[in-house]
Amino acid sequence: MQPPPPPNPAPPAVQADPAEALIRAEQAAAAKRLNEAMGICRDVLETHAEHPAALAMLGSILGHRGEMAESIRLLERAVAQNGQVAAWRNNLCSLYRMECRLEEAEREGRAALALAPGQPTLLLNLAKVFMDRGDDALAIPLFQDVLAREPFNAEAHLAIGQMLLARGEMRPGWAEYEWRNRLEQAKGMIPNMIRPEWNGMALPGATIMLIGDQGFGDTLQFARFIPQVAARCGHVALACGGELEGLLRPIPGVGSIFSRWQDAPPHQVWCRITSLGGIFEVGADNMPPAPYLSAAAEPRAAWAERLARDLPSGRRRVGIFWSGRPTHPNDRRRSLRLAQLAPVLALAGEVVDMVSLQKLVPDADRALLAAHPVLDLSAELTDFSVTAAILTNLDMLVTIDSGIAHLAGALGVPVTMMSPSPADWRWLNQGSDSVWYPSMYILRQPSVGQWTPVIEAAAARVAALAARPASDELGCAVPG
Repeated sequence: MQPPPPPNPAPPAVQADPAEALIRAEQAAAAKRLNEAMGICRDVLETHAEHPAALAMLGSILGHRGEMAESIRLLERAVAQNGQVAAWRNNLCSLYRMECRLEEAEREGRAALALAPGQPTLLLNLAKVFMDRGDDALAIPLFQDVLAREPFNAEAHLAIGQMLLARGEMRPGWAEYEWRNRLEQAKGMIPNMIRPEWNGMALPGATIMLIGDQGFGDTLQFARFIPQVAARCGHVALACGGELEGLLRPIPGVGSIFSRWQDAPPHQVWCRITSLGGIFEVGADNMPPAPYLSAAAEPRAAWAERLARDLPSGRRRVGIFWSGRPTHPNDRRRSLRLAQLAPVLALAGEVVDMVSLQKLVPDADRALLAAHPVLDLSAELTDFSVTAAILTNLDMLVTIDSGIAHLAGALGVPVTMMSPSPADWRWLNQGSDSVWYPSMYILRQPSVGQWTPVIEAAAARVAALAARPASDELGCAVPG
């Protein structure tokens, strides 16, 4: 006789009470234990496949991890089950916005606000949608509504500052731009300073520590102001990334330069380099001119010989750069896949010689790069001094909005920059010229996410360069 079967095991906790399990998931997520939180959500969904709170939480976590398609799919399912939770619709608004799906982002942002009128986080998110669309008339009042409720909201202040700078209202723009230093992500970027922050006053004989506080491109852009700082203070000690040291050391006014905080010299005051635009009240009418950087003579000559050996055709030389730092907050919009540059790549070896200045070639692009007659210099781009020496031996750089665009402009090298929409504040809202770099030509997306016309226009500029007589001086600008 067979023994009786064992009793059914007790149901898992998530089967009995998914709400209790999701509380644990929320606690894990709040403690940054995201894998644990995701595991709990997935356990809930195994037995409650359309549980809206589990779908929404898992979708939000995946969004933070950059898994956009799955994140959107899960949040859409959650909202379909229960469209009355403002936070879920607000998260969906953010995800649509990151994917440049602005009509859907606006729809969800408005729906979230209808559920929780006046909530600052929701106002802020919808304002960003209008900002991305280039609609200042709708965006600025919403950001001001945020500030009416939260006067010290750094995101709202900064967004207003960026829009003001982009439309040329520099003085109020610089004031609002300073709020970038109060963002959550700015905390801890520089150590606690024991000396006072510089306000622009003359301090003859004093040492000022000037800090490259943002990315390489920002430091290169604002390095033009170093001689003005030196004229008001006796000694400039420049703190910047080690990759910039060799390039920036020769700037008039740089007394010393370092890349480790422990090497900082004694100083009387300090200042972020990106605050100098506001301190000097810079506008289009008093911009320090470019070029203001130069490549050292010896490496420049060495690269002239190297390129003459590797690219002996006598054709024009064009550099390309298409993919920026993935951690950049706007990288999803500014960076390209190499395959998207097909109209430009098609000219390599046919009408121009092409050089890749991509220091880190994305794995997904390596095979395509190798399949084209493009000189790949990634292994040799050890710092910005090397890149500068190469650039000064090229006729043009075609690039996305990145640090190398600033480098080329600061060197006076012709640069065709492909800009997303909306453009970064420093390129203003319209026009092909740059107030920062006379050698730059800006190609702008006609609308958010539309790269095809931009890339085709870049290819046309390369072809126009190739058609010019080879006797023309190296580095002459290409007509628009």
